[in-house]
Amino acid sequence: MPPAPPVGGAVDHPEFLWHNREPKPSYDVVIVGGGGHGLATAYYLAKNHGVRNVAVLEKGWLAGGNMARNTTIIRSNYLWDESSGIYEHSLKLWEGLEDDLGCPILFSQRGVLNLAHSPQDIRDSKRRVYANQLNGIDAEWLEPDEVAEVCPIVNISPEVRHPVMGATYQPRAGIAKHDYVAWGFARKADQYGIDLIQNCEVTGVDVVGGRVTGVRTSRGRIAAGKVALAAAGHSSVVAGMAGVRLPLQSHPLQALVSELLEPVHPTVVMSNAVHVYVSQAHKGELVMGAGVDTWNGYGRRGAFHIIERQMSAALELFPVFARAHLLRTWAGVVDVTPDASPIVGLTPVDDLYLNCGWGTGGFKATPGVGWCFAHTIAHGEPHPYNAPFTLERFTTGALVDEHGAAAVAH
Repeated sequence: MPPAPPVGGAVDHPEFLWHNREPKPSYDVVIVGGGGHGLATAYYLAKNHGVRNVAVLEKGWLAGGNMARNTTIIRSNYLWDESSGIYEHSLKLWEGLEDDLGCPILFSQRGVLNLAHSPQDIRDSKRRVYANQLNGIDAEWLEPDEVAEVCPIVNISPEVRHPVMGATYQPRAGIAKHDYVAWGFARKADQYGIDLIQNCEVTGVDVVGGRVTGVRTSRGRIAAGKVALAAAGHSSVVAGMAGVRLPLQSHPLQALVSELLEPVHPTVVMSNAVHVYVSQAHKGELVMGAGVDTWNGYGRRGAFHIIERQMSAALELFPVFARAHLLRTWAGVVDVTPDASPIVGLTPVDDLYLNCGWGTGGFKATPGVGWCFAHTIAHGEPHPYNAPFTLERFTTGALVDEHGAAAVAH
């Protein structure tokens, strides 16, 4: 991250930098979590609702958590109406976000292929294509020879363990530069007068008479009219400070990049069966990942057996990468709900708002959930796009089960 200028100082490079503020005694809204979702929420609170007396608290550095540890895939081809609604809203915002933020984010709509390797895969994939088309989302079914036209380096030979039998394709999907996105939201939020406070860990949430009154932090107590949680893998920990128990499990999610290569991979390829996805970043490195680690934890380091399985799966699909060298690995901490869909809305504590449970799909939702969460906070009721994703659905049974779309990290 570029260094922030001193408090009150000029921003030498306004395309990326922001002020690093000291916390004030109180705010109208305190957002816990300075990643993509927290920064986007702050921006849309100011832009769409005129709420500017806002602090974003980050225990480390801005966007230093999952926002800096994801693999940047953006798509909206989810099965259920509720999911496709909020992700398509987000994708439409992505398409204009560079102009909106006034800075480059390297949004590349290179398309996403989801491969099918069995008759059941084909049935499930076509079902998702038809559901997407009914919701006005660009989605196509491709036969193996058409897959090769979109991505010539995919191995479509029938003589492999998991032959490619077709794929779904969303042409408007793609990737973006994650840290540029975070810096863009941070810069615009700063311009609206929102305080971005780094190295400020929340250690407690004060609740009086069933209503939140503020937070305790490593830099002192901060009073708040409203508190919004956007802490990703640590959401259950922070919500627990307010006495709210969440149906979440936190898992490490590992990914890796290769050395720089010539541009050979034109799209994004995902496969649940061989359990890997591969894209090529703007500089040339391959970006690869798979599903979440099976154990619960908060570790942010790779594990060799996970890496080995990812590499084996990648080489089944892309034999051309057999001689590529691994450059580095990392892990994020993702929060997973029982139905693999997020929780965005109100809590049993008055004026305490919750945005969590995105699992492996949080990056692609960044502008969309920021928009909707800001609306929820400003109006005290959910936006129509996040209304289905209530905490109460786990007691009413109105689940939005996206395990099929979220089986592989994305």
